[in-house]
Amino acid sequence: MLQHFRAALVLLVLFTLVLGIGYPLAMTGIGQSVFPKQANGSLILKDGKVIGSMLIGQGFSKPEYFWGRPSGAGKDGYDARSSSGSNYGPSSKALADRMTADAAKFGGAPQDIPSDLLTASGSGLDPDISPAAARFQIKRVAAARALAEADVALLVEKAVRPAPLGVLGDPRVNVLELNLALDALSPLPPQPPAPAK
Repeated sequence: MLQHFRAALVLLVLFTLVLGIGYPLAMTGIGQSVFPKQANGSLILKDGKVIGSMLIGQGFSKPEYFWGRPSGAGKDGYDARSSSGSNYGPSSKALADRMTADAAKFGGAPQDIPSDLLTASGSGLDPDISPAAARFQIKRVAAARALAEADVALLVEKAVRPAPLGVLGDPRVNVLELNLALDALSPLPPQPPAPAK
């Protein structure tokens, strides 16, 4: 019995060292040396400050910006601590009401708007929209920034990323990167400070 116990203990220690310490350290080392940006969260910097990640969506609601997909993550959406979809079924009245309200923000009926602007992703944190969803917003963004639609359309076309390896998924546009390019083209005036309460 003691011999079996000793063998089990040796294997436990061995596998803990190899799989619990050695393997994670090796993968971390390879990730940091070969793919440092991805291993550190694909962070996006502006003026030396982290303003987001290419992998996590953010809520944009001003008309001067492109908007991403709706988010069901957390009470107000885009909460990475409670990443999830809404779990509403296709016959849900709450889902239909939310989609109708979202469509009204875009000035149309749900059937006239690209579906990804009305439907949340499974995580509620999708950072990308389809090229069609970005093109759909060009007119609004150009008008809000007093820019020529052709200039904004050019930004959108530059932001379209093809499907990985040409076949995995669909072309997409990262909303945060597109909005940063938009700010570089036409910075918004600084906002006045909020009044003291």
